[in-house]
Amino acid sequence: MTMQRRGVCFVLAAPSGAGKSSISRALLAAEPDLALSVSVTTRAPRPGEQHGVHYLYHSSEEFDAMAAAGDLLEWARVFGRGYGTPRAPVEQALAAGRDVMFDIDWQGYRQVRAALPDDTVGLFILPPSLDELAARLRGRGSDSETEIARRMAAAHDEMSHAGEFDYVLVNRTFETAVAETRAVLHAARLRTRRLTGLDGFLASMAIG
Repeated sequence: MTMQRRGVCFVLAAPSGAGKSSISRALLAAEPDLALSVSVTTRAPRPGEQHGVHYLYHSSEEFDAMAAAGDLLEWARVFGRGYGTPRAPVEQALAAGRDVMFDIDWQGYRQVRAALPDDTVGLFILPPSLDELAARLRGRGSDSETEIARRMAAAHDEMSHAGEFDYVLVNRTFETAVAETRAVLHAARLRTRRLTGLDGFLASMAIG
């Protein structure tokens, strides 16, 4: 007998350059019950982007109406563009026992945690050092020194909120970081409060 469980809102946050995107891709490839949350945005699609795959594209008026109605778990405006997470598909996934991963910052994490406190697990990914973080940003070869300085300043602010998260890992080696991230997800799945089928499972063995 398979034990039913409620899904997990799994939030990954990190400063730019800490390796979050690579870890997220590896996690999605290894965990079939995990899906990446698709955000709503008011910006126009870029070449190759598809509605419902990369983003859900809405007008600014539609976005504001969703936010006002409480239809977004978290949202923000960045340089005049709206970004947010629709509530309904996340709640449907959780009820069906599927896990949803969020690639958002600490402010978004606060909002999701406030909306779904019993479902949300947050993991913050740190670089080994600031020097290593700067080296990784320079290694991309696409950013100017001015842009790197801006990203480093933003990283200071991001990392100051690491203590708000349930778990923190230092990304020294990619393989270890992926294994540790999976361990956090697996532990979250096994929390007693997530196991909605526990009573029935025990009853099937005449326990309880």
